[in-house]
Order: sequence, then C-alpha cells, then structure tokens
Amino acid sequence: MEKLFQIHLLISIIFSILIVILCNEYSFSSLNTTYIMEARKRFMSIDPTKLPKPPMPSYTLTIYNLDLFEKSKFKNYDSLLESRLANCQARANHLASILENGSGISVNGTLVKPHDERESKGAREKVTGTTTTYLVGQYVAFFALGTEQVKSYLVIDTGSDLVWWQCGPCYKNGCYKQKNNPLYISTNSKTYGKLDCLVESRNCEITHKEYECSPYGNTCIYDYKYVDGTRTRGVIAHDVITFVLDQKQVSIVFGCGKDQTHGKAFSGQYSGIAGLGRRVIGGGNSLPSQFEADIMSMCLPGALSPKGSTLSFHTTPFKKTTSATLVQDFRFASAYFVNLYKVFINNREVPMFPSFSRNFGNYATRGSSIVDTGTFITRFPKDFYTVFSYTFRLQVRGIPMIDVPPGSVYDTCYKVNTTGPDPHFPVVKMYFGSESPNNLLLLAQQRVMLYINGVFCLAFMPWDQNIALIGSNQLQGIGLTFDTAANTLSFDLDACN
Repeated sequence: MEKLFQIHLLISIIFSILIVILCNEYSFSSLNTTYIMEARKRFMSIDPTKLPKPPMPSYTLTIYNLDLFEKSKFKNYDSLLESRLANCQARANHLASILENGSGISVNGTLVKPHDERESKGAREKVTGTTTTYLVGQYVAFFALGTEQVKSYLVIDTGSDLVWWQCGPCYKNGCYKQKNNPLYISTNSKTYGKLDCLVESRNCEITHKEYECSPYGNTCIYDYKYVDGTRTRGVIAHDVITFVLDQKQVSIVFGCGKDQTHGKAFSGQYSGIAGLGRRVIGGGNSLPSQFEADIMSMCLPGALSPKGSTLSFHTTPFKKTTSATLVQDFRFASAYFVNLYKVFINNREVPMFPSFSRNFGNYATRGSSIVDTGTFITRFPKDFYTVFSYTFRLQVRGIPMIDVPPGSVYDTCYKVNTTGPDPHFPVVKMYFGSESPNNLLLLAQQRVMLYINGVFCLAFMPWDQNIALIGSNQLQGIGLTFDTAANTLSFDLDACN
C-alpha cells in the first residue's frame, strides 16, 4: 500500500512538473468570439453625432476611432475592415517608397508625395478592393478653432509634420462638404493672420517644393499632394486653438486649406490633418514642435471601441514601467524609430536576420522599427515574417488552419466555431533594447488575431523593407508616452480598454 502511495505521489510530482513546463512553454490567450460579434454590431449602430465631447484641460484633446465616422459608407463591419486594410496597404507602399528614396524627401515627406517622386516596386502594386477616400490616419481629435471655437475633427498622424484644416473663404468650389462640423471661416476669427514668410522663414520651408514664399505680401503658399491623390492647397497662417475646460488659447501655425477638391476627394468626416511628428528643436510644424512638448501621450481607442480617449502634451497619465528607446534618424526627423531587440511566439524566439537592420548614419541598429499610428497592421521584413508566421503556426493547438484564397493579404488564418468554446491563440512578446521585463510589450487576443469574413487571421504582414512598421492594431488600448527628451516610448498595457 505504501509502495502504491509512493508511485501515486511520484506520478503527481511528474504531472506537476509537466504542467509547469507546459505553462512556461505556452502562453496562450483566449479570444471571446461572442463579445467580438456583439461589439461589432454595437459599433456599427453608434450615432457619431451623439459622441460625448468632454471639455479638456490645457494641452489635452479627445481622440476617437475614425471608423466611427466612416462606417456609414459600408454595409457591414467586414467591408469596413477590408477598406481599412486596403488603405493600410497603400500607406505602407508609400512609406516603402519614402524609405527607399529618403535622401531626397523632406521632413514632411513621410506622408507627402512630391510630384516627381518615384514610387517603389511595392507602391506600384495594385491595391484591390478599396472604396475608401482617405489614406492618412486611423484616429481623429476634437479641436476648437479660432476665436469662435469652431468645433472640428482633425485626423491625427504621427507620420506627418503639417497641421492643416479647411479654411473659408475657399477658392471657387475649393472646399469639400464637411458632414460632422461647420466650416472654419478665417475672416470670422479675430486672432487669424497670414504668416510672413520672410520674418518667420522656419515655418515656410522654401527649400521644400511643397512651400513657396510669394513676393506678393510675403505670403507662404503650400501645396501638398498625398499618395492617394488627395491634395490640399492654401496659405500658411496663425490662429488659436482653445482647450475648453480652462479656456486656454494657444496660437499655432497651420495650413489654411483653400482648395481640397482638385484631386481625389477627402472624406467629409473630418476638416483636416494634425501632424504629430517628432518634436524638432527650433523648427517643425507638428503639434509637439509647436507646443515645444518633449512629452506626448495618447491611448488609441480599440478597433471596436465607441469611446473617446485622450491625447496630451507636456504630461502623461500613463505608467512608464515598460519602455523602448527612441532612435533618431535625421533623414526622417519627425518619425518615431524604436529598437526592436527580440520577438517571441509564446516562449519560442523568432531569430533575427542580418537584413533586419537599419543604418542610422554612424551606426546600424538591429530590429529597427517605425511606430506609425496611421498604419493599421504591423509589418515585418519578409524573411523575418516567414519564420515568424511559421513559428506561430507551430504553436497553435487544435484549431484548423484554412487555405486562403489567392491574392489575400493574409496567409495564416483559422476557422473557428463562434458558438463553441473560445479559441486560444499564442501571444507575441516584443522586447525593445534588451530581454528584460522593463522592455517587454506583450501582445495578445485582438492585438494578435484579426477576425474578418468569418475567420481569425494573424494580424501581421510582410513587406520588402529591412525595418518593421508597428501599427495601430497592435497598439490599440495601450497608453503610449513619447518622451523625446529621455528618448523613450513607454507602454501602459490596457490603459484605455
């Protein structure tokens, strides 16, 4: 009897050890399919005109998912998602051309396509299935413009340096119809004034072909053409934005957009674009540069979130326990680069390739990555992605992988019974700088898998660049603190979910 007890005890110990080993080896997370389906229905039924617009203190703005405003164009959430993916592909193609031809592109060029710019091979590839009219950004911020505090939504974009909005009186038939907010009229604002391009030459970069200093009244004229064919023309000017809670007014330089209709149509859901590119000391037209803000913090609302979140300057409400080092490339002074050190699927490391490296002038950094809120899906260099997706497939247990149709943007998809038990998929661990808990960004659930057309697909993609592109789907719900004085980007997981 005692011998039988010892055998039973030994079996229990072995079983316990196996459990520990398995738990360490596999770090699966479950996806609540019922919640996802119900959240989609709620999202598509939201009336964007009834979104709360709480008054914000100084240097704080409310941000929303742009899809809340765009969804009325689509018959269901899947068609909305397909459009977003096509938009993401076009933006990635353009960023690829910028990286390949970077020596001739301006600081503002991360989103701007000069008229004689050569596209990369990727940028010439056809993007199928797109019905969208917008290309830049996935989120909008709520602004109060001029002395009349005209309520406006502007797309926010970490990949852009210019702030502009539609500005009446417009050129003849020059302004598109805004659906959610009235048109800003410069002559109604007592604080409006055109920029003198001789006196304030740093805000009218005449060495760049998008700007011109006119000898008639020293007016700074700009003409920006985006890669999707949209275009804005006007004059560089000054006016105030108001932070409603304490009625603090801050004067900023902006593009007074007089003509936005002589190109592909912009979406009428927003009034313009607010560039959030990295602060440039002594210059630059992005909001961090103009606010002289070393700290910018935001929490991107989840893809299915009907709620707003915050964008703040100078301060952050988020924890900074997990951080990546911001690496600066002066060829792209307004971009946010980080050093991705290692990637794991569960606890299985995905090996880095020598090609996964970028030269930053005097040195090269392995695992270089751009953080871009305007890109939806994260992209890895092709050779790295091939091993990444293969490793992911090996880690999935008990869920049938399906054959994707030719031409699909995804290559790793699984069929799940949405009325059955919740599926468990591997987690993705991204270490920045070193393999330390203080440098770990843990991605799980909808940051790893995307539900589209009845299947779950791996929410990462390959591209032809030697650098990673970290997009908003992986960053949704995470409190982000960009600190350009300390050169850190900090992550506060689930800060606004």
